[in-house]
Amino acid sequence: MAKHKVKDLRVKTPDELKEQLKLLRKEQFNLRFQVSNGQNENPARFRFIRKEIACIKTILNNEASS
Repeated sequence: MAKHKVKDLRVKTPDELKEQLKLLRKEQFNLRFQVSNGQNENPARFRFIRKEIACIKTILNNEASS
């Protein structure tokens, strides 16, 4: 999954963003198990997912307050 640009995320509907957020949280959950088992091949992926989740949540909060 490639990094999304903020302007690309802002074009999406809130439902699409929530669905993407759910997928990222599932991946984050799976990565946590990989880290605990010592099977994580890409440790930078965990940080990337955290940032992507934060970006989506920020956009959703900005839309909700507008």
